[in-house]
Amino acid sequence: MTSSNRSQAVGVQRSYEIRTYGCQMNVHDSERLSGLLEDAGYVRAPAGADGDADVVVFNTCAVRENADNKLYGNLGRLAPMKTKRPGMQIAVGGCLAQKDRDTIVTKAPWVDVVFGTHNIGKLPVLLERARVQEEAQVEIAESLEAFPSTLPTRRESAYAAWVSISVGCNNTCTFCIVPALRGKEKDRRPGDILAEIEALVSEGVSEITLLGQNVNAYGSDIGDREAFSKLLRACGRIEGLERVRFTSPHPRDFTDDVIAAMAETPNVMPQLHMPLQSGSDPILKAMRRSYRQERFLGIIEKVRAAIPHAAISTDIIVGFPGETEEDFEQTMHAVREARFANAFTFQYSKRPGTPAATMDGQISKQVVQARYERLVALQEEISWNENKKQVGRTLDVMVAEGEGRKDGATHRLSGRAPDNRLVHFTKPDAEVRPGDVVTVDITYAAPHHLLAEGPVVSVRRTRAGDAWQKRQDARAAKPVGVMLGLPQIGAPAPLPAVAAPGCGLG
Repeated sequence: MTSSNRSQAVGVQRSYEIRTYGCQMNVHDSERLSGLLEDAGYVRAPAGADGDADVVVFNTCAVRENADNKLYGNLGRLAPMKTKRPGMQIAVGGCLAQKDRDTIVTKAPWVDVVFGTHNIGKLPVLLERARVQEEAQVEIAESLEAFPSTLPTRRESAYAAWVSISVGCNNTCTFCIVPALRGKEKDRRPGDILAEIEALVSEGVSEITLLGQNVNAYGSDIGDREAFSKLLRACGRIEGLERVRFTSPHPRDFTDDVIAAMAETPNVMPQLHMPLQSGSDPILKAMRRSYRQERFLGIIEKVRAAIPHAAISTDIIVGFPGETEEDFEQTMHAVREARFANAFTFQYSKRPGTPAATMDGQISKQVVQARYERLVALQEEISWNENKKQVGRTLDVMVAEGEGRKDGATHRLSGRAPDNRLVHFTKPDAEVRPGDVVTVDITYAAPHHLLAEGPVVSVRRTRAGDAWQKRQDARAAKPVGVMLGLPQIGAPAPLPAVAAPGCGLG
């Protein structure tokens, strides 16, 4: 009898909570961790459980600033809770776990399981082993054991889904530790990707986002330099798939065939997130970014010529070692020329294990902060001006769930335009569900959102909306069980869990 069967036999289900940090890759990995745990018999803890679950899983990031301090601070807050709850388990996975390994249980000996980026499928087994052996289980695989998409998945959305097309990265950017933690790029077979997308569409999903650490390098592992553009065109032939997005591409691999595929495939959205990182050629060289400002701006120009209404966003690092005022001005120049719809801006901070961490010319916090504020002010102005160009346009907006925090007070709903801009619109008289599509007239623009203050032009109920409604009905009909965090008879059962352009480092 399995542990989940034994737990069900005594009428007890163990609950789980997952806390996710970092990029979309981690968000999607957390969907898989949820699927694995629920497949093993765990149930998801109610929203806002805040550690009040039988299993708490941290899916960590090693890229974001102070990632380790945040992890150990959260682990410290859980220690007294675990003392009061016999049988509670804590697991740490993701990039920081892959990097720190044994350090985690040394600093936080109350952690039960540490697993890496390559073996997330082992989580239920490691939890059971830790329970039986009554000692921490640390298992870090050095290479991918199975492509993650083969694992069960509890998708957060009924109408939109992530689809991984590759894992790992072959680049050697000096500020990035991801290749060391995720490994070399490994591509999925195109047929497997398309089969997954078709299966998702059959379940009601109408929007997919293709994921890869360097998504447009897809094909390097299978020997086809045009594999990514072919994949985009193949997505265009899938009936019922309304929106296709991808993140994050690398300028080095952004070829003309990809631009043509974007422009000529109707369901590939007019949106591009492509990291600039710096506008200075010397800094790009120090970062080991295999392009220069002219090449980057040339790609932007080609994309806009082929797709005039494309919204282009980016990532930028301020204060990389050795960055002079002249270097920073080159970044400001590139931002003015590119006219990004928005930018994810980061202040450089050292990442142990990266070449940049030991470079000469580390810049003071005061200088970095001042440059950062100048860049943000410039980008805010550009974002607002670019959004003002949307006023008067009529847009099809896919209704989203949870995108508008003030929607209840403003009597509005929210969704995403084809170019991924956030749109708040007047709630129509007709019922509208997440996944449905409304047509609206844009009346006002702010730097980070658009408003459609007049009546909705039309409402289109979709299969995606039907899928969302079906999920809601299933949840409402599901009987509420009693979750006990107490010692159990026999083998305690397992439990459930929770989710930036890429890691910001594409």
